[in-house]
Amino acid sequence: MWLRATYAPLFFFGFLALGVWIAQAPAWPVWTLLAPLVCAVAVSQVVERIIPYQPDWNGWQPDSPRDLAHAGVNESLNLAGIALWSILAATVAGVGLPPAWPDEWPLAAQVVLAIVLADIGFTLAHYASHRIGWLWRLHAVHHSLRRMYGFNGLMKHPLHQGIEAAAAFAPLLLLGAPQAVVALVGYAAVIQLLLQHSNADLRMGPLRHVFAWAPVHRFHHVKYGRSGDVNFGFFLTVWDRLLGTAFWTGRHRVNSDDLGIGTRPDFPVDYGSQLIEPFRAPTSSDAPATPAWLSRDASAAGG
Repeated sequence: MWLRATYAPLFFFGFLALGVWIAQAPAWPVWTLLAPLVCAVAVSQVVERIIPYQPDWNGWQPDSPRDLAHAGVNESLNLAGIALWSILAATVAGVGLPPAWPDEWPLAAQVVLAIVLADIGFTLAHYASHRIGWLWRLHAVHHSLRRMYGFNGLMKHPLHQGIEAAAAFAPLLLLGAPQAVVALVGYAAVIQLLLQHSNADLRMGPLRHVFAWAPVHRFHHVKYGRSGDVNFGFFLTVWDRLLGTAFWTGRHRVNSDDLGIGTRPDFPVDYGSQLIEPFRAPTSSDAPATPAWLSRDASAAGG
């Protein structure tokens, strides 16, 4: 079906182009990007029902109110951060750092550059979150999900989201990126999360060597201990090739039994408990055995 091959690139680049077009309007307010984001969520929900990867991951389920709470809180914090950008930029400029951002470039080119730079920070913060205990306890909230669909890509502990955002946007702040560019990177991040956790049965072809969309990212969410420490890239997969953490196999369809935190089958499900959980005394059980399909040999065989 043509939609399986074309949905992801059309969705990402189409909504990104729409965001850039909106941002070029004179005196545009940041909140106007909310309308295309709501539209993007709706489109993702429809497509996930037309070409589902796992049909039982669709629809309203007991975890849906929790995912709505995470999304509402986290996106409100994102908007607040973008709104404060001008103040932060003025503070940094006052320190005497030279302006280095290529303001003369077309806005679309500036956004592409900013996405690549931010992706380095996103990816390194993500990688560190699997190596540093206190960061992992915050990040574990996101890994506790037991199904993957576009909207629950926004399911993150707000403190961890803040840490990731700081790592991603600090270089843009230091380089003097304007508010419009930063807002569009934040907008693009939501579009990417909808694709990265999509329940659409995508056929990426060679694009899986470039973009960290759902067929690649699902392997990062498996519950088998360190075996899931793969595919950390947020927008792009090149960083995983440099880190030696790239993984792919076309021989297994990830299902609910593969997801979650293998050492924490008792991880809380409701929103309030998930906010508190990182500050409780950590507990764990033995990780389940790594299945054969998750081996590096399987990755090589999967092409």
